[in-house]
Amino acid sequence: MSEEIDNIQFELTEDLINQVESLIRLNRDKELQKFLSEFHYADIAEILDELELEEAVYVIKLLDSETTADILMELDEDNREKVLRNLSTKEIADEIGELDTDDAADIISELPEDRRQEVISQIEDEEHKAEITELLKYDENSAGGLMAKELVKVYDTWTVAGCLRRIRGQAKEVTRVHSVYVVDKKDKLVGRLSLKDLIVAKNEQKIADIFISSVDWVNVHDEAEDVARVMQKYDLEAIPVVDDEQKLLGRITIDDIVDVMKEEAERDYQLAAGISQDVEADDSIWKLTKARLPWLLIGMFGGIGAASIINGFSDAMINFPALLMFIPLIQATAGNVGVQSSAIVVQGLANDTIDGRIISRLLKEFALGLVNGLAIASIVLLISHFAFQTSYLESLTICVALITVIIMAALIGTFIPIFLDKRGIDAAVATGPFITTSNDVFGIFIYFLIAKFILGF
Repeated sequence: MSEEIDNIQFELTEDLINQVESLIRLNRDKELQKFLSEFHYADIAEILDELELEEAVYVIKLLDSETTADILMELDEDNREKVLRNLSTKEIADEIGELDTDDAADIISELPEDRRQEVISQIEDEEHKAEITELLKYDENSAGGLMAKELVKVYDTWTVAGCLRRIRGQAKEVTRVHSVYVVDKKDKLVGRLSLKDLIVAKNEQKIADIFISSVDWVNVHDEAEDVARVMQKYDLEAIPVVDDEQKLLGRITIDDIVDVMKEEAERDYQLAAGISQDVEADDSIWKLTKARLPWLLIGMFGGIGAASIINGFSDAMINFPALLMFIPLIQATAGNVGVQSSAIVVQGLANDTIDGRIISRLLKEFALGLVNGLAIASIVLLISHFAFQTSYLESLTICVALITVIIMAALIGTFIPIFLDKRGIDAAVATGPFITTSNDVFGIFIYFLIAKFILGF
């Protein structure tokens, strides 16, 4: 009877942190090494994120480079930057020597320019050094900035027997072999190789006779978000990267794309909340203020605009005080509808599921806004007339305004994200304060225009 292996989920506790801190304080290095050896490197990184900087550096210097190289990649970016500042260029070079080229390039790119060159000069593996230097030339938000040079490639002129021997040698340098890529004598990508076909093929057969010519690829200058869309669409674990001449340069794996999607989601979330820069809760007050204040100012001017409109109709509110009571309802409804519509459109743009003509989408939103407006207006009609004792004309004014404002907000919330996207602007800016503020102002303006038309003031 076989024993069952318990799947114990790592849990960061105060006792665990205290134990690590105690071992560091007492300089019990061997006990600390043995204790940490039981954890995954991602778990150790989580522990180090909770330690003081000096303690984290102590652990990094204590453990072997093969382990700490992976730990560094999992550390919080701000903590990693602080740790790297406390390591010598030789120590950083040793860590980088254990990493894949894409991860190594990421770490080096975070260093100041002067230290960057020093670290590169101390990397002992000349091939590794050259590949990292090449990757640093690409924009970090491009396919070139994401790719790793480690891959398994074979030439179409090789025999199956020769191919197998060479694959064994190449695979030693690759952490995970997702695919075997086939190139011609000019190193141009021509296809991919199925391991099943390779295994069952005869030794004397040529790779040209068994490889699969259908292969997805991305250009080295493609944007990271475009690469993510391709890999998501075709459920790829890895994708080859080629240059303009179709030469195979590297590959991008799914773990890198997950990071891209996570960062994009975080950036869109912050934009939707009216935060103009990529910030975190632990950033300085000045940096957080710079990120938040611009949209708060836009909201302030929007509020002043709405106040000016209300002030322009102050005489009407003396004669029809019920209009004043329902201003918050008009503003809140306009803002909520606009955010709902824009959020759906932005999500569709992000997932590349928005298709068809914009006019058909606007017509659909018009119909949806009409249905929602009629439903809400019916309820408000009953409440305003019976609960607040408003006149029939005032209740009619409020209901007609609600329907109009809901339709208008739905159209604006749909049109603006598509408009911004077509001009290369992140549509996520249209899901937060921008939409809310604009709909508040337009909503109030339409409200009083309809009131003036129906009530005749």
